[in-house]
Amino acid sequence: MSPEEEAQFSVYVTARRDRVRRTAYLLCGDWHRADDLTQIAFVKLYGAWSDIRDYAALDAYVRRCLMRAAIDESRRPWHRERAVDAVPDTPVPELDLASVVADRELVRGALDEVPPGQRAMLVLRYFDGLDVAATAAAMECSEGNVKSQTARGLAAMKQALLRQGVVGRGGGR
Repeated sequence: MSPEEEAQFSVYVTARRDRVRRTAYLLCGDWHRADDLTQIAFVKLYGAWSDIRDYAALDAYVRRCLMRAAIDESRRPWHRERAVDAVPDTPVPELDLASVVADRELVRGALDEVPPGQRAMLVLRYFDGLDVAATAAAMECSEGNVKSQTARGLAAMKQALLRQGVVGRGGGR
């Protein structure tokens, strides 16, 4: 890679690093794993940098690398185990649902229970704000698949929130 290309790559990574890391965190729920996923995505980008023809599509390429890395990592056997702070037999203390932090943690916890592919769809659609077509392109699937996986992911999140007692049966809080 030429020094000019190195400089372009460095500028791009510096500008996008935080956004990609936040997206990675929503996919995996752990800042350390998010850092790893972000690094994997940027390493793949670095390897392909000299072959890039359309620099306007860099975000989509990095997003695709990130999604693939997150799904691949979630399939590894050691990621199926989850550490918990409290023993499940212990009653959960009342949460202050008015708190933004508590809401964020509840949603994050519910998102953890959504299967990785559906979680990727939800993150792309609702956090990254992509439309159905852009999500389909990022995930390399059909628009119908995006719609069905998004609906299933939302249903899985609702069930997780119901188990936590956060969402009432009527759909509201």
